[in-house]
Amino acid sequence: MAAPDELFCWEGDWGLPSVSTDCLVVLAYAQFAGAPLKLRKISNPWRSPSGSLPALRTNQKETLSRPSDIIIHLRKQKFNADYDLSAKEGADSLAFISLMEEKLMPALIYTFWIEPKNYVDVTRRWYAEHMPFPLNFFLPGRMQRQQLEKLRLLRGDERLEAGEELEKELYRDAVESMNLLSQRLGSHKFFFGDSPSSLDAYVFGHLAPILKCKLPNGKLQQHLKSLDNLTNFCTNILQLYFPKDGRESFNQKTSSQSEGGDFDHVPNKRRKQFLSALVALGAMLSYALLTGMVSIQHAHHEALEEPPDLQDIGSHHDHEDEGDG
Repeated sequence: MAAPDELFCWEGDWGLPSVSTDCLVVLAYAQFAGAPLKLRKISNPWRSPSGSLPALRTNQKETLSRPSDIIIHLRKQKFNADYDLSAKEGADSLAFISLMEEKLMPALIYTFWIEPKNYVDVTRRWYAEHMPFPLNFFLPGRMQRQQLEKLRLLRGDERLEAGEELEKELYRDAVESMNLLSQRLGSHKFFFGDSPSSLDAYVFGHLAPILKCKLPNGKLQQHLKSLDNLTNFCTNILQLYFPKDGRESFNQKTSSQSEGGDFDHVPNKRRKQFLSALVALGAMLSYALLTGMVSIQHAHHEALEEPPDLQDIGSHHDHEDEGDG
């Protein structure tokens, strides 16, 4: 029997299987479709086969990073949560997913990565506390710059800057999209009948972080909580498909950190930390040399640029991190 595909995701927190929207989308879809993935929850994107999260390493050693590509791959493996959808339902699903990408995702990026108090008090702090040294010093800032570029791309404005006017516009679009999703869901458990589909995975991935994370600026959360059916929708998915995440967050974190620890067998803690720091610093220096950020020929005291950057985004399952069948 072929080995299962491996899914690498950001760790979870706040009662969620992952802190990342993209990871939540993939994790939810895999659960809905019953895909037997081997789950790796990590807090160091450099341990991912793609250098970003989420990432799926197939048993053919192919690596996929975009949620849509991962879902297409799982469908090809006969794990299709949209199997029973009609043609019209399939078209509706694509339309609502596009709506979220265009109207809701920009507000999510702004809320977690751009809004100053949210970013400093919650987002940057979370990644700095969970990433290993020395990555925690520069990766959160690089990730923020990536998210700003993504926001500019989504908005089609290269010179877009944070400000009160932009915030109002983004939140207005997000509220509109939440209202449309709420109207479409109505009193149903899922968007298309009694079984969840890819649309349910995308809605859950976008709304669950807003619902569960305690943010200093919680305007989106206030509106989401006023839409009872969407709030119950997220809560039901967590209870049905990720029941362990709230209870086992500490165990999950422990198993994630020991996941691939190269020095976990070293008994001396100080020696282990020293070796880990050496490996990380070596990787940084190698990257700097390869990309020309540091030149051996020029020994001038020039300010070095910050090292490279990665993208954002873990999940549930049993303590062995095996995906449920």
